Amino acid sequence: MAERARMPGALVELLRLFVVVFFAGLGFYAAQVLGDGHGPVLGAFGVTGIGIVLGSALGYVLGGVIGRSTLGAVASTEASLRDTPAEQIVAGVIGAVLGVLVGAGVTWPVFLLGRPLLTFPVFSFVVVTLGALGYRLGMSKRDSMLRMFGARVGLADRPTATVALPRVLDTSVAIDGRILAVVRAGFLHGEMLVPAPVLAELQGLADAGDDQRRQRGRRGLEVLETLRREPHVDVQVLDGDVPEIPEVDAKLVRICLDRNAALLTLDTNLAKAAALAGVRVMNLHALAVALRPPVGAGDEVGVLLLKPGKESGQAVGYLDDGTMVVVERARDAIGREVSVQVTSVLTTANGRMVFARPVARTGS
Repeated sequence: MAERARMPGALVELLRLFVVVFFAGLGFYAAQVLGDGHGPVLGAFGVTGIGIVLGSALGYVLGGVIGRSTLGAVASTEASLRDTPAEQIVAGVIGAVLGVLVGAGVTWPVFLLGRPLLTFPVFSFVVVTLGALGYRLGMSKRDSMLRMFGARVGLADRPTATVALPRVLDTSVAIDGRILAVVRAGFLHGEMLVPAPVLAELQGLADAGDDQRRQRGRRGLEVLETLRREPHVDVQVLDGDVPEIPEVDAKLVRICLDRNAALLTLDTNLAKAAALAGVRVMNLHALAVALRPPVGAGDEVGVLLLKPGKESGQAVGYLDDGTMVVVERARDAIGREVSVQVTSVLTTANGRMVFARPVARTGS
């Protein structure tokens, strides 16, 4: 706790010192105006000495108030630095340097007044205050500061999150159609790019002689048209092509690299190839796998039966993720862990429920 308060306290005392010097100088110049005389006025002090003492005392009292009120907004700086990333500290230092430079540039004309005991404390006070303000602004605007000055101080730009990049749609995403549900659920938004090769491939499928291929192509075009009307999605068709590359998948990889865009696909092989080429990939198939139920019909799992179920003979247990498992004809096994075979998985508004039956073991 003492270390946490040390830094703000030191700054307050530093600003107090500037205020004390300022008022001491003010007392000195006031004594010169009034006239020092040739002898002591109060004890060993003359007019000049009394002016300096009174000015210093007044500055000491006012300096604490002024210093604490000025640094109130930055009093928690040291504590916040404990868990602050290095790049954020660098951004804060850059902001502090800029604040000092601005403060010095704005305040230097006070030296033209020719009263150094008054002008220097004012100059130092403004420089320290704007330096502290610049530090706070630099930390709060970290990304912008690093983009402006990161290369000059040897720091690379912070990578943009994949979800914030424009997304190039693959043909498989349009044909599948589940992207509409993902968008409407709020997990996808922003700029969606449909390259000309993808649109040409969908049109080719829609005009195919085979009924199944024609249906897939038309479904893909309908999905894109519906996606275009979604309020939080901006669908843009890219007119440019990559004529020197014949394959559509390779064209998509090149477009993503050229536009610094992510690839949105359901094709696992294309996702792997694009990732090897340095493209950021959003694989909807991987998302579907991650969100599928932990068990499916026919799976065998071990479950500890904890309590009876609502129906006769039922027993209830739970999987590791908290999913309720209702086991038929297993009430006599409550308190033991048994192997069960999943018969069905029911998804409700409150989560998933798994229904199972005990695995019949032959022999022993």
